[in-house]
Amino acid sequence: MSRMNRTSRKNAHDVDMTKCDDVSVFLPLTRTSMARPNSPTKASPWTGPSSRRRQALCVGLALILVLLLGGAAHPTTRKIGVEYYSAAAGTGSDGNAGSDTEPKLKLPGPPAFTALRKWEDELPQHNLDLPFPEGKTGRYVKFSNSMNFVGWNNCLNERLMNLHLAHASRRAFVFSPFLWAPEHYPWPAAQHPPGGPRTPLNALLAGPLAGGPWDPSDPAPRSVSEAWWDIACPREERRIINTQDVKPGLVGKDGLAIFEHWAKLLGEDVKERCVEIVPPAYEVDSTPQIFDLGLWGTTHILDLFPSFLASPASRLLSASPIVLSALDRNAYLFLPRGPRPPSGVSRNPYDRMLAIHLRRGDYLQHCRNLAAWGSTYYSWSLLPSLPDHFDPLPAEDPAREEKMLAHCLPTAAQLVKRITDVKEDYIKAATAASGKRYLDVLYLLTNEHGPWLDGVKKEMAGMGWTTIVTTRDLVLDPEQEEVSMAVDMELARRAAVFVGNGWSSFTSNIIHQRLADKRDPISIRLT
Repeated sequence: MSRMNRTSRKNAHDVDMTKCDDVSVFLPLTRTSMARPNSPTKASPWTGPSSRRRQALCVGLALILVLLLGGAAHPTTRKIGVEYYSAAAGTGSDGNAGSDTEPKLKLPGPPAFTALRKWEDELPQHNLDLPFPEGKTGRYVKFSNSMNFVGWNNCLNERLMNLHLAHASRRAFVFSPFLWAPEHYPWPAAQHPPGGPRTPLNALLAGPLAGGPWDPSDPAPRSVSEAWWDIACPREERRIINTQDVKPGLVGKDGLAIFEHWAKLLGEDVKERCVEIVPPAYEVDSTPQIFDLGLWGTTHILDLFPSFLASPASRLLSASPIVLSALDRNAYLFLPRGPRPPSGVSRNPYDRMLAIHLRRGDYLQHCRNLAAWGSTYYSWSLLPSLPDHFDPLPAEDPAREEKMLAHCLPTAAQLVKRITDVKEDYIKAATAASGKRYLDVLYLLTNEHGPWLDGVKKEMAGMGWTTIVTTRDLVLDPEQEEVSMAVDMELARRAAVFVGNGWSSFTSNIIHQRLADKRDPISIRLT
């Protein structure tokens, strides 16, 4: 029986049927109750007015009890389980009941994050009396041209780079909630909050991006919330920069040149303390970000990586307490179940884990589109320091799509071979400094479920992997479920080896975080 059912049954049985007399009820006056009020004649226990009230109340409570038990036992109530704890881009239930008109509500519903939102509102830097460079004389920048209503990882890499730019400009970055694309939200439309689903940034991550402190010796102002920006920077005190006035002059430039140009526009020589970057009309520029998709998807971004990796924007990025609580809650799943390992092997499951990103779902078609476009890897997956690279075949080559699919959408057999090869490479590269390497825990980060995934697990078990866990195995409460993509990312960040999909922003951001942790490149692989 699910936990929801147990709760429902407990609440129903908690009704104490011996307490009927303790509740005041109002019933219509009856002929019996009106007759001869001063009569000494005693009515029988089931005909007198007080007894009738007790009788009616007890019958009513009994009916309520039956309804509660019936609801708890209904199949739609029982269907509260692991299938609801899916990745944001998962291929599981679409949240609709069998009826075409009645939405199936997903219980429990989405979290309100009430305490966390209050905590964000009360960050210590939200104080006008603070000295420069914070408070009422502080310097701020708000990127109102940022991406929204797309996948979390497209938002994350852009916001991190904007933070890097704000820090270099000695301005406080203005952070905002993550605004979901409605179709990606883990709850059905009938349960979306007013104004659309949005997740506090501090639910997803921790660090300077979400208002956390910089290094102790760093004089840079701390990031502030969108609500505080409206207080610290009244409209009449803002300088507005439209990206259309700047971006056309930077077309074709490398990332570092773009970064340096904007750093001058926002730098200490600019007298306005409040600057807002705004987009033009969509018809003028559909990607108005400073660091837009045209930059992230090419090698033009790569010359920015050294300074970005060394920046406190990267070094101080960490998991949120909610994400960490999800890892603690599910830690038992990763405890090795195999035979005793050789002497000298770490007892930490993460030191023995290979995590692999198996993107399916929308990639069933997307990978074919990538083949048609002749796409290479995305963003930090293009770094030349990594072991794996991909060069698409010419358009006229009949094997072009086949080569793409082998890497972007590998078969079960191809995955088995790839995981086996990566494991062998990692163990062979061990040095005296790295210590003995041993991999026996496999984590499959995936939005897939069903026979295909079952087949992969069976194949890997046959190859000697004794502990195999998937995204679908995690048990999460509503707050943890809403940030489940960040939970998967933190698991991949901690794993001894990560194998990603080179066309995914999810993989790209994990690569960035692992390199910020100074991981050996041989532990960062691509399918």
